[in-house]
Amino acid sequence: MADSCLFCKIIQGKIPAQKVYEDEHVLAFHDIHPQAPTHVLVIPKTHWATLDDVTPDDKNLLGHLLERTAHVARMLALGNAGYRTIINTKSHGGQEVFHIHIHILGGRPLGRMVV
Repeated sequence: MADSCLFCKIIQGKIPAQKVYEDEHVLAFHDIHPQAPTHVLVIPKTHWATLDDVTPDDKNLLGHLLERTAHVARMLALGNAGYRTIINTKSHGGQEVFHIHIHILGGRPLGRMVV
């Protein structure tokens, strides 16, 4: 855990969050600034600042994080209509909180992203 990390403080219970799902490795909670009718963040309880900090030794936990992200989307009844997942990496990628997290957005058509 990183002492100054917002998401680490949420994991530790020092900052409240509207939890959706939790197990020993991940936590999912509603984003406080939703960009869609459903906007949930899924975070590992292990602190990785960015996706670039993940190593080959982390692949099992990273796989669990992705699998649980799909599980949470199904829990939120987004599976049939679809949803978007986003991992922002570093400042140019739009990352604001430096603890890896996956955004789940859904609840309405999101349109095509231009890449």
